[in-house]
Amino acid sequence: MADWFEYGYWGLFFASFLAATILPFSSEAILSLFVYSGYDITLTVAIASFGNWLGGMLTYYLGYLGKWEWIEKFLRIKQDKAEKTKAFLQNKGSILAFFAFLPIVGDIIPLGLGLLRSKLIWVALFMALGKICRYIVWAWFTLQIINA
Repeated sequence: MADWFEYGYWGLFFASFLAATILPFSSEAILSLFVYSGYDITLTVAIASFGNWLGGMLTYYLGYLGKWEWIEKFLRIKQDKAEKTKAFLQNKGSILAFFAFLPIVGDIIPLGLGLLRSKLIWVALFMALGKICRYIVWAWFTLQIINA
């Protein structure tokens, strides 16, 4: 963790980016370290949010490159059920991108939305909102602990 901190805001950006991909990584501890060390909190939250959002969008794009045949083959989901799910998620499922900050399922959500070809603009918007909210709340809790 200290290695990321040595690179300053760039380290925070890359740590947040990697945390949003399918790699098992957490950026919250690094964000807390930045807040504790007195870095500008607004800039810290903005950089962490942007890096994490960009990583989530990369995961969306990787899902977009996927094929329906893979779902049928590896997940054993029948085509008619898959088509119903696809129709629903293409129209209304983009809001799920807000929850891409959640542990474990957060990496799967953008991947699935990409695979289902959900509308990019809405996925990007909802994902950004979710990630910003997450880091604001995390920074606030960190400040509460520091000031306790």
